[in-house]
Amino acid sequence: MLRRSFLKKATAATAGAFAAPYILPTGRLFAATGARRVDHVVFCLFAGGVRNLESVHKAEGNLMPHLFTGTEPISGDIYPGVNPITSNPLAQPLQKYGTLFREFRYVDGPTGHYNGHTTALTGTYTTTDVSIRENPKFPTVFEYYRKYNTPSMPATNAWWISDSLGPYPLLNYSNYPGYGAAYGANHIQPSSIISQAGYDTLGNPRVFSSDEKKLVEKVRGFCDSNFSGEFSNNDAGVTNDPTGAVQVESFISQEFADAVNGGYNNPWGIGALNGDMFNIFFTERVIQEFKPELCVVNMQGVDVCHTDFTAYCRNLNRASYATAHLWYTIQNTPGMKDNTVMIVVPEHGRNLSPNTIIDPYGRYALDHTSDPTSREIFCMVVGPPSVVKQDQVISTETGESIDVVPTIANILGFDADIPAGMLLGSPLLQAFV
Repeated sequence: MLRRSFLKKATAATAGAFAAPYILPTGRLFAATGARRVDHVVFCLFAGGVRNLESVHKAEGNLMPHLFTGTEPISGDIYPGVNPITSNPLAQPLQKYGTLFREFRYVDGPTGHYNGHTTALTGTYTTTDVSIRENPKFPTVFEYYRKYNTPSMPATNAWWISDSLGPYPLLNYSNYPGYGAAYGANHIQPSSIISQAGYDTLGNPRVFSSDEKKLVEKVRGFCDSNFSGEFSNNDAGVTNDPTGAVQVESFISQEFADAVNGGYNNPWGIGALNGDMFNIFFTERVIQEFKPELCVVNMQGVDVCHTDFTAYCRNLNRASYATAHLWYTIQNTPGMKDNTVMIVVPEHGRNLSPNTIIDPYGRYALDHTSDPTSREIFCMVVGPPSVVKQDQVISTETGESIDVVPTIANILGFDADIPAGMLLGSPLLQAFV
């Protein structure tokens, strides 16, 4: 094994520098640098390419009754293929708990999934080529959040949960000077890990005796002392402090156990979960365990629309149920209840004109190639009535993708600390009381 590779793996298995917790007189663990509206933000990327026509405009009926008000019937020709989930985990559609921007926009850059995700997480449009093999060129919201709080936030307070791998782990932190892995979030892609196959590979780690632990520490100390010139902190990526590392390890072990014992088979009582629902379900587990101050989760299942329009509509329905269930869980988690703002936004839309592929119900499929319709999206901001305006709908063209990061920064009170010129968007102040 090459020495550099060995050092990276040793560092990955090691906790990062210990940050002593600082208890404020208010009882909060860490100081916010500005006035906060709430102490938690959950950002849900309703991703995969969602047209306003099928979401807020309800051209096929209300496919997403868990999010949007209205009883418009689903088009009869595709209804059997949608087979909608009509029950709602919430007492009323999600939009009633906040403000809906019906005409949000993804204004600039290619309407690609990675471009859209990068824009949403950095607050900067990707108008130049984006390499899917490199971290973003501009800081992510995780880095802003962890850097501009004093002392800096532990990684267990920031999570990025993606429903597929590919380049998405790279969105954890940027290569912008002065930021980087030291301020990144914990990332996990649960469907590739929390499974029987994952358990067989990773779920039964060796338990060290106390003597073996001492030996490991000794080797670690030797490496840290002798090879310090070969690497710098965070070369191996995001690290957790010792307390956080133990908590993450224990959490993952418990998830493995629950998954292989059938706890993931039908956790919501509505049958098996599709990929988007599974990702949201795992996010709920993270929320219940860590109560993170910043959590970003995406869904991607509606991207089947490239070949199957009706399946796209079905997955919109499932994704809407999952998003409502996420808010239900937040409101039933002590510490998060009434102290969380959730933002829901697609990364981009889809084309107005179809391609040539016809699904089993006779509908043409849709791509997303930067036509004007593929830039039309919605944005929903929900939260406590004392913080977020309830049941407000803004129907004029208002807000764009680069506004999400400034909005999160404003909610958590560090927007004034971000250097001038880093962000071009503005907080969505219309949503707040």
